[in-house]
Amino acid sequence: MSIRDLSIGIAIMCLWGFNFSVIKLGVGTADPLLLTAARFFFAVLPLIFFIKKPDVKWSYLIIHGLCFGIGVWGMVTWSIDMGLSAGMASLLLQLNVVSSLLIGRFYFGDSISLAKALGASLAITGLGVIILEELLYNGGALTSAGLLLVLLGALFWSITGAILKSAHPKSIFAFNLWSMLFAPIPLVLLAWLTHGGEIFHNLFEQVNSGTWFSVLFQAYPTTLLGYWIWNRLIVKYSLSSVAPLTLLVPIFGLLGGNIFYNESVSPAQILATVLIITGLLVSQKNIAIKTSLAK
Repeated sequence: MSIRDLSIGIAIMCLWGFNFSVIKLGVGTADPLLLTAARFFFAVLPLIFFIKKPDVKWSYLIIHGLCFGIGVWGMVTWSIDMGLSAGMASLLLQLNVVSSLLIGRFYFGDSISLAKALGASLAITGLGVIILEELLYNGGALTSAGLLLVLLGALFWSITGAILKSAHPKSIFAFNLWSMLFAPIPLVLLAWLTHGGEIFHNLFEQVNSGTWFSVLFQAYPTTLLGYWIWNRLIVKYSLSSVAPLTLLVPIFGLLGGNIFYNESVSPAQILATVLIITGLLVSQKNIAIKTSLAK
């Protein structure tokens, strides 16, 4: 990979990592599900009128859109609203590698190599360290609800990878764009079912410039620009050369949480981060389902 493309790839990982802090900015003034719905609404319109629908079944687009919109980013945004720190959200979401391993084994019949098993074990150990520290010292970076939601997000991230693998789209960017069309309305309905009609009262009076910045930053630089550049790198280089860059996302996520929100990183969290990223690195070589396209 050229120095120029490597630098661009690292910049995108920085963008995706800092995006978790931008999400936290948005949930400070808006419901997390409505915030996510707005993200995908602006990401889809008006670009969808200029991108041809991919030659795949509508069912793939609908299911992927629901899993990606609600299952991944709806749950992740909600987890931050429920008290999970931005840095921990970016790190724990990477545990999708473990669930991807299981889906690949039981759904696609992929074999589990020693490297995959060892990598998953290291990642789970890192998760255990984070949970143990919070139980013992209540460091404030983790809540039970936040943990559950982000782990659901990681699971759905793996499911979206399986859907993508089954659909075999010729253009991944077009597939992602058209699938996101089916995310906003279900997210709004879920917000209504969860909180009732009062959530829409004085909605526009409650949002501020920070809310709009969060929505538009997630929609355009993070989603559209980030995916466009990422897909170009994947086409230009081998996946084995590009995919390891995603290991930088939680590093920038933790850094962003510390810079913008003064989120502390304890020695135990550093140890957990090392374990999880080492596990991801070990298992990256042969992982069956590539899910790095959902950032």
